[in-house]
Amino acid sequence: MYDELTEVDIQKMKEEIDYRIRVLRPKLIEDVQTARAFGDLSENYEYKCAKQEKNRNDSRIRYLERMIKTAKVITAESKEDAVGLFDTVVVFHEKLGREMTMRIVTTLRQDVAKGLVSKESPVGKALLGRRAGERVHVKVSEQMEYDMVIRSIKKGEDDSGMEISSY
Repeated sequence: MYDELTEVDIQKMKEEIDYRIRVLRPKLIEDVQTARAFGDLSENYEYKCAKQEKNRNDSRIRYLERMIKTAKVITAESKEDAVGLFDTVVVFHEKLGREMTMRIVTTLRQDVAKGLVSKESPVGKALLGRRAGERVHVKVSEQMEYDMVIRSIKKGEDDSGMEISSY
């Protein structure tokens, strides 16, 4: 399986890998060596924490490299009057009885707390390609489903200022 990512996503991942290899890794290795000098490793909490942080960094580098290697590059093209990638959408959630604003993004940039919804999520899939005024049905699971009405669509573009998810 592959992740659908934009060129900006891939560039941001490459920048993070470069930072983690050139800046963070040498610092973490130095932290491990400093903590190792504190003595008995079996009871050295600083050493264990430093080693864990170094391993977390190495794991993140491997994760990003694998994402880049398996990515399918996509573009953010959509019809002018339809919901597309990076568009901001105002919807009326019928079950909750309130309006919600969300932006459709790639999986790598999703953050529901900030209103950034993945195009791969049930909501993202239901909204993509739809027009203002349409009612969409969102099926999350067998037990949870609801309807939303698209109130407005504001066209967006791939913003390199958006952060990528940490995991």
